[in-house]
Amino acid sequence: MKHIRLAKRAPYLLVAGLFVLATFHMGLAKSVKRQSIYSPGKLKPTDSRLKVRVGQKAPNFTLPALGDREVSLRDYRGKKNVVISFVPAAWTPVCSGQWPGYNLAEEFFVKYDAVLLGITVDNIPTLHAWTGEMGELWFPVLSDFWPHGKVADRYGVLRSDGVSERALFVIDKTGTIRYIDVHDINMPPRLEVLVEELKKLNR
Repeated sequence: MKHIRLAKRAPYLLVAGLFVLATFHMGLAKSVKRQSIYSPGKLKPTDSRLKVRVGQKAPNFTLPALGDREVSLRDYRGKKNVVISFVPAAWTPVCSGQWPGYNLAEEFFVKYDAVLLGITVDNIPTLHAWTGEMGELWFPVLSDFWPHGKVADRYGVLRSDGVSERALFVIDKTGTIRYIDVHDINMPPRLEVLVEELKKLNR
């Protein structure tokens, strides 16, 4: 019976293991040099009011992305599920670990036919330098710099100090929002929870 229970839990143990690896990855020196990191200290967990809800169509946007291109949410309509990852700011501790951690979960995005779009309110030169320190990311990195925080504000995750919340939006192929997590800005979202939400899209 013990072996049966372990077999049933294997997928969850794998995700949990990846989360541990992602957390470990956050501390690796090769992600971002420690002397480059700015620590803002303990912040108010959330500081915004959502303007969208689960079940409604996700507001479209077009933003400049690294690689001298633009990315629109509508590009994926009918083709891919989308996960939007808003993070507050480049060169900060949690953000500098969260996105490299998603490199370890790329296979889950592929498995559930999803793409990840990373968005911050930083400008393109800042994002270029920051991601260069983190190492190559497999997903597009978008700048919501100007008009400042327009997309974050449209979704209701722009904080009063001008940065975005640490937030995840899962959007299905019809463009409908299926999951929202406006997370404690001081903590990374749990990877295994996101994977479970991606699974639901194919049920």
